[in-house]
Amino acid sequence: MMDKQELSAAIRTLCSEKNAVIMAHYYQRPEIQDVADFIGDSLALAQQAAKTTADIIVMCGVHFMAETAKILCPDRKVLLPDPTAGCSLADSCRAEDLKAWKEAHPDYQVVSYVNTSAAVKALTDVVVTSSNALKIVNRMPEDAKILFGPDQNLGRYINQLTGRKMELWNGACHVHSRFSPEALMEMKKQYPEAKVLAHPECKQIILNLSDIIGSTQALLSYVKAHPEEKTFIIATESGILHEMQKACPDVTLLPVPPETTEGVGCHCNECEYMRQNTLEKLYACLKDETPEVIVDAAIAQAAVKPIQRMLDWSK
Repeated sequence: MMDKQELSAAIRTLCSEKNAVIMAHYYQRPEIQDVADFIGDSLALAQQAAKTTADIIVMCGVHFMAETAKILCPDRKVLLPDPTAGCSLADSCRAEDLKAWKEAHPDYQVVSYVNTSAAVKALTDVVVTSSNALKIVNRMPEDAKILFGPDQNLGRYINQLTGRKMELWNGACHVHSRFSPEALMEMKKQYPEAKVLAHPECKQIILNLSDIIGSTQALLSYVKAHPEEKTFIIATESGILHEMQKACPDVTLLPVPPETTEGVGCHCNECEYMRQNTLEKLYACLKDETPEVIVDAAIAQAAVKPIQRMLDWSK
């Protein structure tokens, strides 16, 4: 048995020996973020995967992120420390159901959130993330008829900003949907000087109580740019607090709790799927080069087009 420090050192040695790169989402455990070569949100991870020269990509995130990396890098080996690390949002939109929705709206274009399976992306015209959804939707013709899914909260927010009337899939992130508005209102009273930062996947009532709304990367960038504000109330998955605190050690970060802590690891709002990856699993998958993520060739060929369109339109 190795402790965390020994595991981290062994992982870095394996990366050097195997020409492997570790990519981690901001919602991963702190010790995984610290050992990674690159950390970022979904857009940044996709961009990094598209340009890496590594032979092996270890995606410390959830399954759809590893699928996206494999689609963009079909000649690389893509590993996922825990293959059961899924996503409630991706699970809410099955490919067969999206296909039926498209068939019921034959003159509509499909804009799919990156939090979807490869099979759903294969039925999509353009993929978006929370970082670029506004930019990409604004790039589409004003009279375009759009089906947006699966996150209805993000879709509703983009509709508000653009004045569009996109049809929205009835899905939501289970983490961002369970923030407690009552707790947030109490925190605002207790810390009236604090800025409230929220992810657009949150429910409208949380966004209405927020000062800054943006993607994970945007919220991190705001804290970095305004350390003089000293106190921030954060309404997104609590993993981002690790990088925020590293970047600004003198600020106070206050995570908004979920409405209930039942089934949650702490009074923070954590994604249990993201936390399935551990240092032990990361070491084992690098050592054994398994479990490997494989995407059906026909699905990958169709899915790469809307993903690449997103990358091109995000420049």
